[in-house]
Amino acid sequence: MTFPVVGMVGGGQLARMTHEAGIPLGIRFKLLSDTPQDSAAQVVGDVVIGDYRDLDTLRAFAHGCDVITFDHEHVPTEHLRALEADGIPVRPGPDALVHAQDKGVMRAKLDAIGVPCPRHRIVSDPADVERFAAELGGGKAPDGFPVILKTVRGGYDGKGVWVVRSSKDAAEPFRAGVPVLAEEKVDFVRELAANIVRSPHGQAVAYPVVESIQVDGVCDTVIAPAPGLDEELAGQAQQLALRIAQELGVVGHLAVELFETADGRILVNELAMRPHNSGHWTQDGAITSQFANHVRAVLDLPLGDPRPRARWTVMANVLGGDYPDMYYAYLHCMARDPQLKIHMYGKDVKPGRKVGHVNTYGDDLADVRERAAHAAGYLRGTITE
Repeated sequence: MTFPVVGMVGGGQLARMTHEAGIPLGIRFKLLSDTPQDSAAQVVGDVVIGDYRDLDTLRAFAHGCDVITFDHEHVPTEHLRALEADGIPVRPGPDALVHAQDKGVMRAKLDAIGVPCPRHRIVSDPADVERFAAELGGGKAPDGFPVILKTVRGGYDGKGVWVVRSSKDAAEPFRAGVPVLAEEKVDFVRELAANIVRSPHGQAVAYPVVESIQVDGVCDTVIAPAPGLDEELAGQAQQLALRIAQELGVVGHLAVELFETADGRILVNELAMRPHNSGHWTQDGAITSQFANHVRAVLDLPLGDPRPRARWTVMANVLGGDYPDMYYAYLHCMARDPQLKIHMYGKDVKPGRKVGHVNTYGDDLADVRERAAHAAGYLRGTITE
């Protein structure tokens, strides 16, 4: 029997960890990476160096692959349609993935299927931003500010997103030369994420809804499950994510990033159709990780159990700081917390760059949070004892 070959476009840490999840199953991976130094390129045996934006490169890469999947959403939609026309399974497919590639398309579709979102519309220039603010403010623009502006394509980790407090602040987003989406600035209590995985034949599983804590637009900490979340609201979030996946035809992992509002509602902020930072806790905290289930889904294998292994799991991102060699911090971190799980991405350390994450788990949330924060801080160098 020949085991299938999964073609992964993108050589980042998500590809690295998805490849790791396929190893126990005997699944072979082929990687299309930008450089040999990329995170996944360091560990995958079959690596093609090339530009995912070039159709000929994609076609050559896809030769010999049983399915194509991704660690980012940036492959041109028309190229994915061409691969499908060539008979290559692409999961998620272009008709689904476009909703994670283009925020304008996403908002229009979510509106059409009745998914609750922040108020929004595409704006054409700073004067139109002022008109949008006036709509939010009941006819008075100052009352509608601040508003959120997003380029419809290409943004991540806070990039491509602006908080503007007047039309005078709104010029920068339009310089990118792509459409700009304006959204109301939601008065939210916290950010949540609902992670689900769906297979081609429609089987789907939902992980516990988590709280995602952002610092300077970058995910810092994820708590699973979200503490104090009303059970009914958590169920609504899971059902919403499952419905979005079905309506959009998503195959693989889908992360639905949510706002929990002060008046007890949930609103959809963003979609990601790949393994996601808000699901990294599942590597050590769930029976089947998001990465393992993504591999199962794209190969149309039965999905694994998403239930948590412990009462609480906390993931803390390890960001680059002033100490380039984090290996010397292992002795302290591992001795202090033998249950600590460290996951490093093989990246050069640069200030503010995601270079790894840690997972902790247990029955006492305060203790679990402190252990995760201490380990991440010590690895970065912001904590020295």
